[in-house]
Amino acid sequence: MFHIILFNPEIPPNTGNIIRLAANTGATLHLIRPLGFKLDDNSMKRAGLDYIKNATIRIHDDFDLCIKSIKYNNIYALTKFATKTYTDIKFSSNDCFLFGSETNGLPETIISKIKKENLLRIPMVTESRSLNLSNSVAITIYEALRQNAYKDLI
Repeated sequence: MFHIILFNPEIPPNTGNIIRLAANTGATLHLIRPLGFKLDDNSMKRAGLDYIKNATIRIHDDFDLCIKSIKYNNIYALTKFATKTYTDIKFSSNDCFLFGSETNGLPETIISKIKKENLLRIPMVTESRSLNLSNSVAITIYEALRQNAYKDLI
């Protein structure tokens, strides 16, 4: 279905929530090291509950290795610096959604690897710094699922 890529996630409960989201939507979750926690971190486990056994999770040492391991159509990077919104795109199965760390976002070295037209933002008020990572992932994944008639979901 879809691929969620987290670049250097730092906050265990966010990743736990995203594990739960991946398990419930059929998305594959890719985590790119370094991680700001151990996968057995109690707070991550609490957020992910027992969903971790139902989620497909892949861990990668760097962005390039991650991308080489996925058969994808497009890679979209979510950043508040993009001009195009996530609703401006027609998503298709096997698209990837790339999100940066909670404190640093995506570094320019990674953003430069994504086609400019595939840089997307989620609208928010001007004074806002950022949305919560797990909320941003949920907003994006459910838009992609909606566009694809919630294929494979009941």
